[in-house]
Amino acid sequence: MNKRAFLQAATAALALTASSWSLAQSLTPLKFQLDWRFEGPAAFFVHPEQKGYFKEVRLDVSVEAASGAGAIQRVASGTHDLGFADLAALMEFHANNPDAPIKPVAVMVIYNTTPASVMALKKSGITKATDLAGKKMGAPIFDAGRRTFPIFAQANGVGEVQWTTMDPPLRETMLVRGDVDAVTGYTFTSLLNLEARGVKREDIVVLPYATHGVQLYGNVIIASPKLIAEKPEAVRAFLKAFAKGTKEAIANPEAAIASLKAKDGLVNVPLEVKRLKLTIETAVDGAGARAEGFGQLRAERLQRMAEQVAKAYATKNPVPANAVWNGSFLPGAAELDVLPKR
Repeated sequence: MNKRAFLQAATAALALTASSWSLAQSLTPLKFQLDWRFEGPAAFFVHPEQKGYFKEVRLDVSVEAASGAGAIQRVASGTHDLGFADLAALMEFHANNPDAPIKPVAVMVIYNTTPASVMALKKSGITKATDLAGKKMGAPIFDAGRRTFPIFAQANGVGEVQWTTMDPPLRETMLVRGDVDAVTGYTFTSLLNLEARGVKREDIVVLPYATHGVQLYGNVIIASPKLIAEKPEAVRAFLKAFAKGTKEAIANPEAAIASLKAKDGLVNVPLEVKRLKLTIETAVDGAGARAEGFGQLRAERLQRMAEQVAKAYATKNPVPANAVWNGSFLPGAAELDVLPKR
């Protein structure tokens, strides 16, 4: 390479470096906390991160797996700007912590229906909800399905049950061993965990809350009120980029899990593709989402849920339904059109 060519190449490299530095300086950094590990549903958030969709709207988003405290606690403590959390748990936080300086707010609904369900083995003799009366049920103490079980029980006339508490990794193992008669959990987690333990799908009884009279919303994207107040455009941009990535993830789960694999090399691709598809089927693309629109909710259903959660969780104060939700940052109808045509 002659001197002139060298100088041209060096100048071009410096210009590219300066441009990259300038872009990095102009991006708004955001920390996002997942509700769990880098499993199937996490692809909704990791895919737009890996594809650069957040950077397209001038955001530098860091998607982090859950470790210890959940997303609500992380956002409430000020360490994270956004997160993915169960709406019922968010309602409980607001009702029990009215004086908290930072109370996260839901800004988009992802699981229009709770993915919680009761699962049992057919050999237990349990085939319907009323069969659970008097049975031994198991779940971690903080499990969303266990916390909202009183709503399920009331809707289906279920009598008293006996609860056994365990750590999450032991839930399905104890069901298989017969230590408990049934468990509560997210369908896309417990069902696949049971199959991984050698139980055939046809030998599992699944009683989804959503088809048994429980009309609770599930997980939502939450945001810090500080972020909402100081950088509202960042919230709006995040949801826009997220919706773009979600539409691709629903249309092509394999591509979304490829993005997840790029984020975490330990991801079991076939298993997580299966889990993502089950998540879409059981929580994202249901009748509620079709009727209300992806990402959105209905005020009357939100109020009804607030009343049910306050009773089931025995909160210190009534749940302030209006305070937990802010839908003003949602993208337009065209951008929220992420569900496939039927």
